[in-house]
Amino acid sequence: MPTMPTDRTLPMPLPSTADLLVSGGDHRIALDPVTGRNKYGCQPCASPGLVAFGSSTSSGISPAALAVADGLRGRLAGGLAHQPAAELYRREMDRLRGELLALCGIDHALDPGLVFSASGTDVHLLAAQVAARLSGDGGASGVPVRPLVILAGEAESGSGVPAALTGRHFSTYNALGRITNPGESLGQACASDILNVPIRHADGSLRDADVVDMEIEALVSQAVHDGRHVLLVLIDVSKTGCIAPSISCVMRLHRRWPAAVQVLVDACQFRIEPGTIQAYLRNGFMIALTGSKFVAGPSFSGALLLPAVAGETLRQRGIPAELRLYSAREEWPHDWPCAQSLGSHANFGLLLRWQAAVHELREFRAVPAPQVEGILRRFAKAIRQRLSRDPAFSILDVPALDRTALDSPSNWDDIQTIYPFLLYRSASHGGQAVLSRDETAGIYHRLQRPGRGADALAYQIGQPVDCGHRAGVPVSALRLCMSARLVVQAARDPGQEMGVIRQAMSCLDTVAALVRTPPSSLSGTTVPDAAFS
Repeated sequence: MPTMPTDRTLPMPLPSTADLLVSGGDHRIALDPVTGRNKYGCQPCASPGLVAFGSSTSSGISPAALAVADGLRGRLAGGLAHQPAAELYRREMDRLRGELLALCGIDHALDPGLVFSASGTDVHLLAAQVAARLSGDGGASGVPVRPLVILAGEAESGSGVPAALTGRHFSTYNALGRITNPGESLGQACASDILNVPIRHADGSLRDADVVDMEIEALVSQAVHDGRHVLLVLIDVSKTGCIAPSISCVMRLHRRWPAAVQVLVDACQFRIEPGTIQAYLRNGFMIALTGSKFVAGPSFSGALLLPAVAGETLRQRGIPAELRLYSAREEWPHDWPCAQSLGSHANFGLLLRWQAAVHELREFRAVPAPQVEGILRRFAKAIRQRLSRDPAFSILDVPALDRTALDSPSNWDDIQTIYPFLLYRSASHGGQAVLSRDETAGIYHRLQRPGRGADALAYQIGQPVDCGHRAGVPVSALRLCMSARLVVQAARDPGQEMGVIRQAMSCLDTVAALVRTPPSSLSGTTVPDAAFS
């Protein structure tokens, strides 16, 4: 487990940039001693031979972002000679907070709070505890009632999210270096129940969105009638690119019971525009973000946006004491006195990862929105055509991205940027046979190894997502994804844009070729870690 510099470790030299980038997280950030990669196939250095279409899971750091992170590491090394590590960390986090809010178009009029955290899963843990504090100490009777978390599409969120939302540990150690037991409660005061409404049938096909909404409304209504406080999670977007439940459903429930129903928007994929973020905040919703998905910063980095009303209430009631296990005062707005109840800690690894992510986001925001829209639409057309004409692929249905209820102008975030698909091969008896989860996992990992030839490339795509059963076979979907970094690359000139599309076609060609490879030749390939992701 990597250690982080604290005030007590100042005599030690600051670790290298590569070492810092894989410090200050949980078990998922650790590098495999054999491959030098984390569980998602990423290294703490630029990998020029790896083509990154896996931003729904993670992306390797780019050379430019690595240089920015290395520059910050140099400034930290110099600053540690003059001030305590925690104070230096606070100042740098305050700077990044301002930059991130500005890049999201958020000004003082919205007056949000932004809390940094080690990962999207950590953000969910913080948000659930914050929601419980915002809801008060009990129901209408004044007697404490166990809170209830309700979400749609649990299978399409991070696998550690249910544990985090219900106040349980989700890893063997955390970003503050504490040993933890996965599944164990942070404390009785933190415990919540959770209810999930599936958004897909057992075969992976989509359930009717209106039916999902009706089930969500019934659960929330019953919970409020029982005197329970509800944290309603709105996923925008999920692992396969869905919004669930509908935004109109969530807004309706929050307006009906504003004191009983808190809303967390799980936007950890960060595939939303500044206007969408601002609209969610105006509606009083909390927002979970990460810098390591669409933005394509290094794994792992999280942030929780708190609307003004939540920040005001939290400053009055204080931060839940149990958050000391997962959060440091330096990661909260410096003008929130309530954060002083937390411990002091300097997580320079998280700082460098967010610095790299902010660099990528700044580059992306510099591309005019109409140009972004055009790039994404042309990419979408090419990918859909390629997937639909090859019998090796079966497109997994994804609904249209409908945010009209927010009444916010949109340029590009209604365009699909995650393309999930199942794999099929010709069966010996004729027809097509779907590949199993293990076979799909084998192809996923094989893609990350370069092929033969001097110009052979490796490909990083989205980690397989379990999608039920087809013909009695347990199946999972691979995901080819667009990212902010790829948009920036495509925006340089038409030739670069066509280059991105050609690389995507080459990636899918390689997948199709591997599908035709005898399954025995893929045996022994590592199967994805089933631990929390």
